[in-house]
Amino acid sequence: MTQAAFRGSCLCGAVHYEISGEPQRFYHCHCSRCRKATGTGHASNLLIKPGSIKWIKGEALVHSYKIPEAKRFTSRFCSVCGSQVPRYVKETDMIVIPAGSLDSDPVIKPEGRIFWDSRADWSCGGDGIPVHSEYVPQN
Repeated sequence: MTQAAFRGSCLCGAVHYEISGEPQRFYHCHCSRCRKATGTGHASNLLIKPGSIKWIKGEALVHSYKIPEAKRFTSRFCSVCGSQVPRYVKETDMIVIPAGSLDSDPVIKPEGRIFWDSRADWSCGGDGIPVHSEYVPQN
């Protein structure tokens, strides 16, 4: 993987950010929380090391919702349009970037589908990307 700089924004354009650094992972997550948060069959997220994000515009408009019983799940979103935006996950020490919020294609391709066993029957798949029952162990 190579060092990259790419930008993202929310649907209404009130929030803009820039990412610099090397994306570490790219997964489609099929857990029920990601399905509820996105309204789709899975969330597509890149993972990158902390310190890689710069808020260009609208950081004060970013709000969070943390499910009290969830160990790792927090949703961060634009308070104007509701679009998901990057979030820091303390437990993994990574920034999660919703791939759909990027303004251009990411520099890496999805490498797996996680929480496959809890996916909705109608959700997409069958594309040859490896599937995993839970989180993929990090080396």
